[in-house]
Amino acid sequence: MEASFLLPSPTFSGCRTSKEAHTSSVCEQKFITCFPVCKQKQKYNLKLYIIPIRIVARFCVSRSPVGSLEAGEKGPENDVYSSFSSPMNYQRCLSYYLTLQSDPFYSMNDFERQLQELFDDIKRMIQMGNKNDAIDLLNANYEMVKEQLRAGSKGIEEAATLDIIALGFMAVGDLKFVGSLLNVMKELVDTLKDDAPRLDSILMHMGSMYSTLGNFKNSMDTYQRAIYIMERTYGMDCTFLVTPYLGMAKVLGSTGKATKAMEMYQKAITLLESSRGAESEDLVVPLLGLGNLLLKEGKAIDAETHFTRVLSIYAKSYGQNDGRSGMAMSSLAQVKCAQGNADEAIHLYKSALQIIEESNYLSPDDSIMEKMRVDLAELLHAVGRGQEGRELLEECLLISERHKGKEHPNLVTHMMNLATSYSRSKNYVEAERLLRRSLKIMIKNMGADDQSITFPMLHLAVILYHLKQDEEAEQLALEVLRIREKAFGEDSLPVGEALDCLVCIQTRQGKDDNELLKLLKRILNIQEKEFGHESEDVMVTLKKIVFYLDKLGRRDEKLPLQRRLSVLRRKYKQIHH
Repeated sequence: MEASFLLPSPTFSGCRTSKEAHTSSVCEQKFITCFPVCKQKQKYNLKLYIIPIRIVARFCVSRSPVGSLEAGEKGPENDVYSSFSSPMNYQRCLSYYLTLQSDPFYSMNDFERQLQELFDDIKRMIQMGNKNDAIDLLNANYEMVKEQLRAGSKGIEEAATLDIIALGFMAVGDLKFVGSLLNVMKELVDTLKDDAPRLDSILMHMGSMYSTLGNFKNSMDTYQRAIYIMERTYGMDCTFLVTPYLGMAKVLGSTGKATKAMEMYQKAITLLESSRGAESEDLVVPLLGLGNLLLKEGKAIDAETHFTRVLSIYAKSYGQNDGRSGMAMSSLAQVKCAQGNADEAIHLYKSALQIIEESNYLSPDDSIMEKMRVDLAELLHAVGRGQEGRELLEECLLISERHKGKEHPNLVTHMMNLATSYSRSKNYVEAERLLRRSLKIMIKNMGADDQSITFPMLHLAVILYHLKQDEEAEQLALEVLRIREKAFGEDSLPVGEALDCLVCIQTRQGKDDNELLKLLKRILNIQEKEFGHESEDVMVTLKKIVFYLDKLGRRDEKLPLQRRLSVLRRKYKQIHH
């Protein structure tokens, strides 16, 4: 189950008058976007209780330049094969500079030793919480390099120093400045000959950093040049090539070129199998990468083969009850869920959580554990085991409170998920309590006009509607509308959601039909822009508009819309039957 930044919007079903039966909310069974909202077009999916945290495969490329891989390190999903894709991976930023001196391809000179010492100092400062000191040290070295460049010294030494500085800024999280540094580095490396020492290493770092910044074209170009240099230097069968192969696979997958990405993964797997054996732990990273991509492409059966291999490798090396085996089980659980085998997916998730907890492989508040609990809770709700799912969501909230405090903004998503679960079980009072608490925390941390507060606010308006507290519900919906119009524009999808909620509330309040019709027409325009003129959402809103036009006696306006509605009804009747 792939995580997303989406949270379900409670439905407006139930408790309707005969008038309301014709104007049920278009938000029924749809979702509101959880913070932060983007302006891009998106069609809502049908996922339930989801938090904005990506499940993470805990496998990273090791420091060895011969392609050695090791387990047990955190890394962002889809970046498990990139040593430098996240500021949290700064420990691995020197995959070539930190090479073992015993490696036959390698000898460390004084300059490289100085670079390592520089990066060690930066890493130590960051680990001790002295981020500003690390930035000062990086800036001082950057000023020194700029002086050398201005003096006309534009060799591999300057490129290598800029590389370390850029990796250092990646570590402190200043990605904007990393982009500027990459521009300088590109101008420099483009002038260097392919036989410059360690140029392949610098190019790989650049490829990974470009990828992290979303500059996939430059990432591909630098990876390709690195591969070209390495193939000429070490041969086509050298395991040095595994890292750039996996980097290219990531970029290809990110740009929608799944088939080519799979080919790159397979090249890395074949290379490692031939040099390390079919059961080598080094295969975990490319197997996971390929499995995740296959799963994303809807090829769950093929993905299962690769995840099963990962589980087999870890079980053989560490035993079934090791945390790494538990992580592999969670990947298999995603496959089973994609295949529609909910019972087996639930069993695997529960087993994975138990193994990871009992082995102390991860802290209880680790985001990976959090994501697994939420995915399992989502699945339990989907199969009608809502009470079990709710207990998991409550556990997530309690763990977060214990480790982060009761006023931490990270609690809000857990409270909103739990409130949604309670609202689906008709426990609106408990849902209201959680949402009021969520809103209070959000306003305290983000301010009263920040767009992110509109999500618990709109959710609360829905709950108050169910509790027949229409006056407060209307005021909240109007406030959401005001904030979202300012943040996203009057014709944006988040505004359409707020309008949808407002129409339901004002319908029950008996507001003027002409004013309600105006709001519905605004909703229709937004839906047509975002979803297309023949979407099911449009059909539902057209039905409401036709109802009001008929009620108001505006026959000339009603007839063309009624014909359009009839066409859409026939279309979706055929689809659903």
